[in-house]
Amino acid sequence: MIAFKDFALRRGERLLLSKVDLVLQAGWRVGVIGRNGTGKSSLFAAMQGQLEADQGDLGIPSRVRIAAVAQETPSLPDPALDFVLSGDAAVHAAIQAEANAFANEDWEGVAAAHHRLEELNGYDASARAGKLLHGLGFSADTHGRAVSTFSGGWRVRLNLARALMTPSDLLLLDEPTNHLDLDAVLWLEQWLLKYPGTLLLISHDREFLDEVTTHTLHLNDGKAKLYSGNYTAFERQRAEHLRLQQITHEKAQAERAHLQSFIDRFSASAAKAKQAQSRVKRLAKMAGTEAVRIERALRIEFPAPAKLPHALLRLAHADCGYVVADAVPQGDLLRGGGAASAANQNHPPASDPVPAEAAPAKMGASTGPAQRAGHSGVREPVAREQHALILHDVGFILEAGDRVALLGPNGAGKSTLVKSLVGDLPLLAGERSGHPDLRIGYFAQHTVESLRAGTSAIDHLADIAPGVATQQLRDFLGKWNFPGDRAFESVDVFSGGERARLALALIAWRQPNVLLLDEPTNHLDLDMREALAEALDGFEGAIVLVSHDRHLIGLVCDTFWRVADGVAQPFDGDLDEYASWLRSRDSSNDGKGSVKPAAVAEPPAKPRKGKANPYKLARAEERVTALEAQLLALDAELADPATYADGGARGVELARQQAELRAELDQAEAELLALYEADAA
Repeated sequence: MIAFKDFALRRGERLLLSKVDLVLQAGWRVGVIGRNGTGKSSLFAAMQGQLEADQGDLGIPSRVRIAAVAQETPSLPDPALDFVLSGDAAVHAAIQAEANAFANEDWEGVAAAHHRLEELNGYDASARAGKLLHGLGFSADTHGRAVSTFSGGWRVRLNLARALMTPSDLLLLDEPTNHLDLDAVLWLEQWLLKYPGTLLLISHDREFLDEVTTHTLHLNDGKAKLYSGNYTAFERQRAEHLRLQQITHEKAQAERAHLQSFIDRFSASAAKAKQAQSRVKRLAKMAGTEAVRIERALRIEFPAPAKLPHALLRLAHADCGYVVADAVPQGDLLRGGGAASAANQNHPPASDPVPAEAAPAKMGASTGPAQRAGHSGVREPVAREQHALILHDVGFILEAGDRVALLGPNGAGKSTLVKSLVGDLPLLAGERSGHPDLRIGYFAQHTVESLRAGTSAIDHLADIAPGVATQQLRDFLGKWNFPGDRAFESVDVFSGGERARLALALIAWRQPNVLLLDEPTNHLDLDMREALAEALDGFEGAIVLVSHDRHLIGLVCDTFWRVADGVAQPFDGDLDEYASWLRSRDSSNDGKGSVKPAAVAEPPAKPRKGKANPYKLARAEERVTALEAQLLALDAELADPATYADGGARGVELARQQAELRAELDQAEAELLALYEADAA
């Protein structure tokens, strides 16, 4: 049992929570929700003893074991499996003691270690750690790789696996679905449903909250209110609570008005003086009732397209991929495969760069929605030098009103397909054609990062709207929740969610008739995600969406395409059926050429034998990993409000360093990919 008694919490000078009185019972799975800045993460820090209560008490029994996901992962030489296993410190120590005793031929020590493992039920610990890694997307051949060789996103998964491995009575998870693919999210849901302890979960994914939680703790306006049920149940209860509160307030106001009217009319009358005085006392004793203060609903809007032709965009017999630095010999092309050797298919770069989507392009083809492209969908791939083929023979037609969600494992080619549709990525073969009036609005992760340091929201808008009056620009930004002087503030002090909102606003200004959105919900809280879903639902043009947010997909899209194993094709099913396909994918793999996606497989711990210099390959991998670590540290500092305490100067400098590092990382990744291709040749 966890008890809050008159609990108050500050972060610096800011009072986050006050007068919190509630009890959380053992075994509950509690979703902790609230707008950004309401104190969710600070509450977790207090529960871990990292922050002191400003007032009152937070009671957690001393015997309760607490597990949480570490915010950083040191660059360790330890194998991934060993790192996860070390989450169970006692079992890990016993296994290490057993290994040391065996090495020293200390048979009494071996017996003692065996006895200790039996006491701890630790004989299956390695198997449990392996299952956690597998569920979170790590293929078996990566379990022995050093932690230091994994990229930032995969280290977050390692931290999550280690937290789940830790024996606990109380599990604290802060945005655990970040950096997870849909298949890993579905697996985590099932794992948490079986967790026997108490769970507190911060998430902006309402589908995830609905599946996992039994209670909801809502932080708002310095208060914390506990509701029974999941997120959907919370919404219903809160709406009813607000309705009744408003009714009570209106009745009280009507009675107050009636009493005040009598007092005003007869206070000067000798005959009615006694009654008037009685009503004055009654009015004074009436308990105050607060009017409902509706949290300001965030509303955004994509303007109607200036022109909306029917047929907008088309790919025909398209081979999608990348041009690499080194040529791939004709003889090494897989028949019906991609421009990568069998060895290279299993070993993408560690850093998850763009070309890491080079999953095997297996023989097959796809057509446009309802076979609109008209071709048979099967042809022999053309051997091409200097090309890394990712998706083969894609046929895709986008028409006005289409709402297409791209589904598929991470790294299978969804972003590659989007970039090919945009035209940012030239086709390796085939044809891309668009209507003369085609106007594309493209959102990708780099869109947010490309906002210029030291400039304001209105500066960015003025750049793409030359000659437009400042007031008109301010009015437009106000509709995107940048009112008044907020439009003139530097983007350096914007949160990640505000930057994403500005990037979407700049897209909306251009009045596109096609929206190509690659993970637009990153950094967005629940309110902004709902606003985006409503805006997209009312958009008159066509949409192609890549997202791990099932709620957004379900509200916006009515057509699904599956991108996997080098093929992009319509998927005749809903999200539940797609989840079933994901679960059956591993078991149906018969080893006859079907290979897991590149980003799931990840690179090997050692350089592979081939034509590339092993020393150069190892150095290239180390360089990419080091650059990613530097970027991760910069991202963390940029996310810290203290960085902007000097007026933003430090933030500007860090943003400049971040841009330089990203350019350096892009170059390093390209060089690494070239070495992989040479090694595969």
